[in-house]
Amino acid sequence: MKTFTISAVSAALLLAGTSALAQGSPMNYDPSPYLGGDALFWELDPDRGPGKADSTGLRLRGGVAFNDYFALEGHLGGGGSDGSVELDYLAGAYAKGILPITPDFRLYGLAGFTEVDFDVDDETGFSWGGGAEFDVAPNLALGADYVRYLDESNYTFDAASVGMTFRF
Repeated sequence: MKTFTISAVSAALLLAGTSALAQGSPMNYDPSPYLGGDALFWELDPDRGPGKADSTGLRLRGGVAFNDYFALEGHLGGGGSDGSVELDYLAGAYAKGILPITPDFRLYGLAGFTEVDFDVDDETGFSWGGGAEFDVAPNLALGADYVRYLDESNYTFDAASVGMTFRF
């Protein structure tokens, strides 16, 4: 149910923003949708005792850049297991602040909420992270990021990702 709620809210925000801009709102920005795929290198780290788990999964990202400095983005990922811990899925919605360094290179920060489901637990919480992208073609970029998806009282769940993004 939590995944459905996060997905529905994300879709509503993206559609509302795109719709308002497309209907001639006072801002003259041209929304730019994008879709990306990444290798997801995740780590579940308990605060006490042994039991750190890490593995590799996949992540899909999609969003809409409203201008050169702001986008809304959604993540859907999963896969990978380490012993008794398996990442069933993660799903989240984020605001993305973008800092263009050159026309082809950008740094960005993410803040939002994520639901993460493991075999051992299912949690939703505040997420934050940052990354960089470099254009290799007019509509294609390579990028990497690091996101703290969950910071719970008894563990943290982080992931580093490397992948490609296609802008429509």
